[in-house]
Amino acid sequence: MKKYHLFLFFSALLSGLVSCSSDDDASGSDRGTARVAVELTDAPGDYKHVYVEVEDVMIKTITEGNDEEGWTSLEGVNTGVIDLLSLTGGVTELLVDTEIEAGYLHQIRLILGGDNSVVVMNGDVEQEFALKTPSGQQSGLKVMVGQELEANAEYTFILDFDVDQSVKNTSADGYNLHPVIRMAVEEKSGSIMGSVHPTTEQALIKVQNATVNASAYTDANGKFEVHGLPAGTYKVTAVPAEGSGLNSAVVNNVEVEQGETVPLDPMFLDGE
Repeated sequence: MKKYHLFLFFSALLSGLVSCSSDDDASGSDRGTARVAVELTDAPGDYKHVYVEVEDVMIKTITEGNDEEGWTSLEGVNTGVIDLLSLTGGVTELLVDTEIEAGYLHQIRLILGGDNSVVVMNGDVEQEFALKTPSGQQSGLKVMVGQELEANAEYTFILDFDVDQSVKNTSADGYNLHPVIRMAVEEKSGSIMGSVHPTTEQALIKVQNATVNASAYTDANGKFEVHGLPAGTYKVTAVPAEGSGLNSAVVNNVEVEQGETVPLDPMFLDGE
């Protein structure tokens, strides 16, 4: 079986089978099925915790009609509250792993519930605030796919939830959630992995070129991996925490090819 992975940036793997019914199914469609996995991951943000509630993942296979027509819920979705800040450093969470009818996949929609909150530090004290979702976005987050799914193939879509861009402090009104998501198809993209020293200091990893601006934090061992990068040449910067007394480290001209993971030599944050 030819394998593809589709990540919707929320990470962690759970699986569930689903068969989607439609008028075509009732008439005996024999186009076969494709397997789709949706994973979620997170780009870094300046918060202690950011919790979002996942209620549903839907797909749309038609381009005709209005925006609200033709949506189908996938069965076996890993619903519940997820801490986006547990998904840094290359960690992902699988939202759904299922079989759908082969053919054209137009869009994916991520439905969030109302149990969303953000935890910030006020001195040494953690404070939790509700994340309010504007009424115009309560219908779900739509991500364009526009791809033919082949029978007996596997697809993984990565959704990268950018916390810094998605969570807005409105001061008097608290915090609002305006989700910003970047999507990539795993085997049509590549990854960069490496480590940063000293490992006692968490670093922000920025991967950039003229069209892409991706990021991740190092884990407790100083390691990182940035997924979903289109083929191209990138600049990788390791940025130490403010006040650490360390300088950033930079690696230029990192070549990424689709379907490949590029390992970098260790990056060292020198002191001032």
